[in-house]
Amino acid sequence: MFRSKKTFVWMSVIVIAFTGFLLGKGMLLEKVDAGEDGHYARLKTFAETLSIVKQNYVEEVDDKELVYGAIKGMLNSLDPHSSFLPPEAFKEMQIDTKGEFSGLGIQIGIKDKMLTVIAPIEDTPAYKAGVKSGDKIIKIDNESTQDITLQDAVTKLRGPKGTSVTITILREGLDKAKDFSIVRDVIQLKSVKSKIIDEKYGYVKLTQFQQKTASDLADALEKFKKDNLNALVLDLRNNPGGLLNSAVEVSSQFMPEGKLVVYIKGRTGDKQEFHTVNNSKHYDFPMIVLVNEGSASASEIVAGALQDWGRSVVLGTQTFGKGSVQTVIPLSDGSALRLTTARYYTPKGRSIQTTGITPDIVVKPEIKEETKTHPVIREKDLKQHLKNDDAKDKDAETEEIKDNETAEMPAEVSEKDDIQLQRALDLLKSWKVFKELPKAG
Repeated sequence: MFRSKKTFVWMSVIVIAFTGFLLGKGMLLEKVDAGEDGHYARLKTFAETLSIVKQNYVEEVDDKELVYGAIKGMLNSLDPHSSFLPPEAFKEMQIDTKGEFSGLGIQIGIKDKMLTVIAPIEDTPAYKAGVKSGDKIIKIDNESTQDITLQDAVTKLRGPKGTSVTITILREGLDKAKDFSIVRDVIQLKSVKSKIIDEKYGYVKLTQFQQKTASDLADALEKFKKDNLNALVLDLRNNPGGLLNSAVEVSSQFMPEGKLVVYIKGRTGDKQEFHTVNNSKHYDFPMIVLVNEGSASASEIVAGALQDWGRSVVLGTQTFGKGSVQTVIPLSDGSALRLTTARYYTPKGRSIQTTGITPDIVVKPEIKEETKTHPVIREKDLKQHLKNDDAKDKDAETEEIKDNETAEMPAEVSEKDDIQLQRALDLLKSWKVFKELPKAG
């Protein structure tokens, strides 16, 4: 696979895939029409507007912020996944794909207009210090977090290993705010979680596709093999995707070398294929792949490839439907463009854009009256989403997809109440029973 050092391809709702296609000089240095009706004429309008704002706006404005704002508007007018990345956001994206950073080890978000701890990551400084899910961070190093952006908060919380930061917490049950002085450390984000359940059945959950995902998965599978594993459940539910090469490497662990995993087509119609690679050994466990409405992009690539080749049964509900490829192009000032440049297709030529992967066996999550839920949003619900270029308006097919979808999903499900996982285990056990039945004489 060709990879450009200056090119990144985003294959999920929140992470990137490194490839390097479609970025020849022709794309970046396309001839500009200097005529009165060409690009220069439109740039003249932009320059006039910039000058007018600079001279007449009620307050003084920064040139960089004006230009950045204009670029953001330009990219936001295209599709939901094209965007402009200022230098800080670009650095953050690169850190996320590596799966490690130096900081405290907490997932944060904005809830009720307050900076809130979503969850501490196990065995990290924040976890060991006693930070809990739901804590409100009202100060960072004695500076108020009121109206702080997530990006600014992340920047303040991360830093060199061995340095300390003090966060001030409001917590339900505490009479007053409490300070936590925490020493930063290198945080490893584990994208592979594995265990053996029901004696001889392996369970692997991939939370996203990072640089180390394939190697961590290989370690888990090798351990399963030594434990004489009977079968495997590969859980891709709520996995938003990640690195394209990671998706190919994960698929490579379950299929022989040279099998087509996915192919990409851009505006010109040129096709680029990605095949299973470097698998001197691959695992042939009977397996079921779990998917749901949160399985997107790279997850859909893996599920689609294993399904098309008949390597695995796919069980769950209709996936998210993100079948577009984003190329991240660094700019001279450290910022970058994340631009949608292609669509991707399963080995049998299915475009996943807006339709997603249809499970072989549809099993919807059980929602009890007391279960907390949240509404489901898919690619087709996003404003300005790309259409499926392969859609043929088949009413029956459209209705089938609708039948496989869910309108709401549980916020959290315990293993014993996880009907999709339990059904997968039942099917794998049945497969073993039928395989061992004596043949009729």
